[in-house]
Amino acid sequence: MNETPPGSIGCGIVGYTIGNNRYLNVTNRCTLRCRFRPTLNGCWTTHGDTLRLQREPTVDEIVVAAGDAERYEQIVFCGFGEPTLRLYDVLEASRQLRRHGAVIRIDTDGLANLVHERDITPDLEGIVDALSVSLNAHNAEVYARHCRPIHPHSYEAMLDFVARAREFVPDITLTAIDGLPEVDIAACRDIAYRLGLRFRRRVLDGVG
Repeated sequence: MNETPPGSIGCGIVGYTIGNNRYLNVTNRCTLRCRFRPTLNGCWTTHGDTLRLQREPTVDEIVVAAGDAERYEQIVFCGFGEPTLRLYDVLEASRQLRRHGAVIRIDTDGLANLVHERDITPDLEGIVDALSVSLNAHNAEVYARHCRPIHPHSYEAMLDFVARAREFVPDITLTAIDGLPEVDIAACRDIAYRLGLRFRRRVLDGVG
């Protein structure tokens, strides 16, 4: 049974559970306008939880929504928005949760350096245990077609981000969605392996 934690009251569902992980939905804003994003078709629900926020939760609400951190394999910052748009709040919540035994993962589009106009990867050291980064395509042209980034040169910025983050985050996985036209999953996997990173094939419309 899905939980509606006290920290979500007044702003929408912040914490939700899939498998052994607790997910934290901290913003609906995003730096991409992906054609395959469910919200473009008016769908804000995943695993029975509606993730449309009336407002963004405070750091205290995020921590409460995480529940008992030690119960979960990972605490994952991931919803229907880009968590690094709230980088400093995410890092502060992560610091607090780690004191209670949490293993922290951020699911991200990898554009934080571009958005914040500086290299933020050193800020992740000792706070973020894992990153899952949406590669989504084997080249910039296909990426732009499917992800429709707000900022120019986003594909290159994402690859630069993961290359820098390797020094500070011990576990980084690149992901791509199998089922999107023209996306070469084997080539995406090769990019991840060349960078010394893990790769995960996702399924179109799959969550978690």
